[in-house]
Amino acid sequence: MAATGAARASVRYFPEDWLRPMAVDRLFKRTAPLEIDIGCGKGRFLLAHAQRHPDINFLGVDRMLRRIRKIDRKAVRRELTNVRLLRADAYYTTAYLIPEESVSTYYILFPDPWPKKRHVTHRLFDPKYVDALHRTLEPGRPFHFATDHLPYFEAVREIMLRDKRFEEIPAFEPLEEERTDFERLYLNIKPIGRCSFRKR
Repeated sequence: MAATGAARASVRYFPEDWLRPMAVDRLFKRTAPLEIDIGCGKGRFLLAHAQRHPDINFLGVDRMLRRIRKIDRKAVRRELTNVRLLRADAYYTTAYLIPEESVSTYYILFPDPWPKKRHVTHRLFDPKYVDALHRTLEPGRPFHFATDHLPYFEAVREIMLRDKRFEEIPAFEPLEEERTDFERLYLNIKPIGRCSFRKR
């Protein structure tokens, strides 16, 4: 069941088919650039950025239903008709639900760093995920990554620097009102690692 396009209705989205790429234009009921916030958390960045860019379609993806519901209510109150939300796994969404070369920008802001050595394999970023990003990004379009866990930042940047399908560009810096709740918590306590890469 897809969400309606009306601002007062839910903006949550439930794919009719979890095995095929989504029909993005039908989901938003219009044709516009698609930007995706992977792990949208409490939605502070997603909602602020979507409000500033009504001409862009925004899809927020998160695994936690209570977060999705909260963002949904906030988006409805703000009458943001350019926001849709999907409760799903980040890797599965990128690899299987997003159509090929359909995304103009990905934001991957403060994902779980899985800091313990035995948990590193749970991290989102690995060569398979980079393949999924490359498949779904439009040519010449970027993804932006940020984390307060510098070993994770260094690992991600090293993976991307080795991948010749991408080139590094100046790191994305959000506006003050766009900073995630997690970033605001650690901004003056821990250094933030940021990098951005563009599909060649």
